[in-house]
Amino acid sequence: MKTTQKIAAILIFCAISLASLHAQTLNAFKESYTLETKKEYKQAIAALKKTNDNSYEINLRQGWLHYLAGLLPESVTYYEKAIMQRPTSIEARLGYALPASSLNHWDLVTEQYQAILKLDPNHTLTNYRMGLVFYYRKEYKTAEVYFQKVLKLYPFDHDSLLMLGWTKYMLGQANEARGLFNRALLNTPTDSSAVQGLAALKQ
Repeated sequence: MKTTQKIAAILIFCAISLASLHAQTLNAFKESYTLETKKEYKQAIAALKKTNDNSYEINLRQGWLHYLAGLLPESVTYYEKAIMQRPTSIEARLGYALPASSLNHWDLVTEQYQAILKLDPNHTLTNYRMGLVFYYRKEYKTAEVYFQKVLKLYPFDHDSLLMLGWTKYMLGQANEARGLFNRALLNTPTDSSAVQGLAALKQ
């Protein structure tokens, strides 16, 4: 067989092999989604492991399924692999924060959020979550900065209005807190936390 014919044969064989592997991975993903809807998370994990695939997509999905299954350290490991494969992936870093926060590894969670904000300083969800982290640490001045950043982009965002209201309350800024609670009620008139905030201001 001539060299060119050998190369052509090898290329055809590789193409067929890749197509077969893709079909196998695709079927594994389909099966995992079906099992996830049934809340059969460990079976969904097993379905993906049949592929011997170590791609970003597999690691990201395994991180999520292990999180749902309550296998938190394993979930963290899969998300770490995904982050190493795609360092600019925001979705992998947000995924990592789920098991890490459930394990109370808040320094690691904050580290991932800070990495996201380096990639996208205006990432709304991350700014909001950073605000929550500092609010519950009772670092209200820092929390204030993050909630204000969200509201600069989304002035009528209910959750950020509410949390900035409570932050202002904790900082002793009653007038600002009152205005924020009232705006939160315009968005969600039945919100009990905003009502409680207004009641607390009357005491």
